[in-house]
Amino acid sequence: MANLTTQYLALLRGINVGGKNIIKMADLKACFEFLEFSDVVTYIQSGNVLFKSAEKDKTKLTNLIEMELSKRFNYAARLVTVTHKELKKTVDTAPRGFGSETEKFHYDVIFLKEPLTPKEAMQSVKVREGVDAAYAGKQALYFSRLISRASQSYLTKTIGTPVYQNMTIRNWNTTTKLLALMEGQNG
Repeated sequence: MANLTTQYLALLRGINVGGKNIIKMADLKACFEFLEFSDVVTYIQSGNVLFKSAEKDKTKLTNLIEMELSKRFNYAARLVTVTHKELKKTVDTAPRGFGSETEKFHYDVIFLKEPLTPKEAMQSVKVREGVDAAYAGKQALYFSRLISRASQSYLTKTIGTPVYQNMTIRNWNTTTKLLALMEGQNG
């Protein structure tokens, strides 16, 4: 019999950052299980939740999760939901060499909440020449900055824009680890 569930990753925005919106991972997992998702796994404290659902409509799924998180944890929940296939494509289509010089650069993937597109998001991304580089992928943005000049990076200027409310950032190491976890669940 065919598997009728889809594997998803929920990337929550703004939890457990700077002492705000503190949510224990056990409570987060329980919330997703309450919504009757299966194979729920959390990864690190920044709000990464792997789960499976029979729901195929990502917008409907995201809205359901945001409503329950907002109600249960008393904050304005925002998240980006991606499928295993989408995350794999995001990793596989990263710019050439992205993530390869970790002693020299810090690498981030900026995930976008639909309907925001990479092209639209890039209009709000500012880069400082000689410090930052930003690339628009098919589903996400890729951002790198020199570690030695990280304090001069313009990434914080992006964080201050209204469009940032429809973005969430994960470093490259976390992004690739999340993909490995999803692939481990599929194996």
